[in-house]
Amino acid sequence: QVQLVESGGGLVQPGGSLRLSCAASGISLRYYGIGWFRQAPGKEREGVSLISGGDGSTYYVDSVKGRFTISRDLAKNTVYMQMNRLKDEDTDVYYCARRTAYSSTWSDPGAYDYWGQGTQVTVSS
Repeated sequence: QVQLVESGGGLVQPGGSLRLSCAASGISLRYYGIGWFRQAPGKEREGVSLISGGDGSTYYVDSVKGRFTISRDLAKNTVYMQMNRLKDEDTDVYYCARRTAYSSTWSDPGAYDYWGQGTQVTVSS
């Protein structure tokens, strides 16, 4: 059974940092890409970053480039997203998901099948 469990969200001041974790079970991150998405109430889910299976190539939405870093620990079967210089607009629920379709862009939520339960990130002074 595939399971993805996010952790690491919380309340942080603008300019601060958080590290999100996505612990995977039932799959090997050697073979599957894991993406991070975020969503605010009433808005569409937005792709934030992806680390691909295999060579671990990384991808980011423009708004987080230079501030967020996605990485993985294959021994722990866990994906991380280090978020630095956080802004108010980064406030959202963050989800990790397993990518299974490659006919669309990496940021298309339809290309992912299993999703975690989400973790709230709030950036506020």
